[in-house]
Amino acid sequence: MRLPLIERYRAFLPVSLNTPVVSLLEGSTPLIPLKGPEEAKRRGVQIYAKYEGLNPTGSFKDRGMTLAVSKALEGGAKAVACASTGNTAASAAAYAARAGMTAIVILPAGYVALGKVAQSLMHGARIVQVEGNFDDALRLTRELTERFPVALVNSVNPHRLEGQKTLAFEVVDELGDAPHYHALPVGNAGNITAHWMGYKAYFAAGRASRLPRMLGFQAAGAAPLVLGRPVEKPETIATAIRIGNPASWEGAIRAKEESGGLIEAVTDEEILEAYRYLAREEGIFVEPASAASLAGVWRLLREGRLEEGTRVVLTLTGHGLKDPATAEKVAQLPPPVPATLEAVARASGLL
Repeated sequence: MRLPLIERYRAFLPVSLNTPVVSLLEGSTPLIPLKGPEEAKRRGVQIYAKYEGLNPTGSFKDRGMTLAVSKALEGGAKAVACASTGNTAASAAAYAARAGMTAIVILPAGYVALGKVAQSLMHGARIVQVEGNFDDALRLTRELTERFPVALVNSVNPHRLEGQKTLAFEVVDELGDAPHYHALPVGNAGNITAHWMGYKAYFAAGRASRLPRMLGFQAAGAAPLVLGRPVEKPETIATAIRIGNPASWEGAIRAKEESGGLIEAVTDEEILEAYRYLAREEGIFVEPASAASLAGVWRLLREGRLEEGTRVVLTLTGHGLKDPATAEKVAQLPPPVPATLEAVARASGLL
């Protein structure tokens, strides 16, 4: 029988026998070896995709949320709150529902994919839209949880990062060692911070013989870590990483520097190229932000910046159904044809 994530990695997590485990059987997501792209095959680079879109609510957020909500319940909280561009909200709402708690979601109006808001609403979350960006929403959420008996479950909550570090454990368990590189999108920067925590913990425990270099990729229109300063009005098609002042800024920089890795920016055009490739060539449908990891690695391959024979793991953070509007724009539904065999065959490319 499949175990909750907390039970599988209990020895590495800040829980006790008194911690109530709130779980939807998250984690254990597939690590898929990619066929390409061609640049990787030519250089003998093997790329693996950790497909986090197959978590219960469709994103990696469930790893941290199972622990954050479990610890909030242990602490006596009756409600949890988060600021969110979508994925955190959906996860918080689902796990709060599972725990019998109220979820409060504060989101920036007009900056969130509809599919993610729909999830939160269906799970019974109390949605508050504010006139501002994600950073305004997070500021207000902090103030709310400081003044009222509500637990904050954004990634500034250390339990979120503790849960998210388990992705690194699963990668090592699957590959038998750490990869040479681990690439992921960077928005609020909690995930790159957590991944690095996980790899270091497994290395210290003798579960891995090496540590990977961490590769973080931001969208060019929302790249505060690359610029070295907050971005007041971040803009990108990748809504999940449209964040101008990351809460885990220091953790991300530490992960980059300690691992000998990098944090760079990729354009929306590069993100969409990787987004299309993953769906059409690899059969993996992700939300646009997820594709930033491949977009960045693709650029490194084209520039000859990855050594031959290396293993690279990509974190694909969320499922493509999180943002169907972008898929519709990119794919474009064709016009109808007459209801005849000849017309259908011609439209199918068979004639």
